Amino acid sequence: MRVLTKWGDVPRFSNEQDEAEFWRETSLDSRLMNVSMLKTDNRDSITITLRFDPRMLARIKRLARSRYLNYQSMIKQWLSERLEKELG
Repeated sequence: MRVLTKWGDVPRFSNEQDEAEFWRETSLDSRLMNVSMLKTDNRDSITITLRFDPRMLARIKRLARSRYLNYQSMIKQWLSERLEKELG
């Protein structure tokens, strides 16, 4: 089994079958997960307000619950990952 040590090593998949096959043969290094969770520095955080469509927010909350996450933390993680990708 191959172990990924960088998020950049995850390829783009053309379909779900290719993705499923990739993850059957691949696991994530535990340090990779720890590093991605530590990227944000909450000492200088600022509170903002975002308006969401109620249905979208309900879907986000449901997804977060299924992953045993706080929905706000999950949104911050998504934004952090996207920012890294955009600036990458």
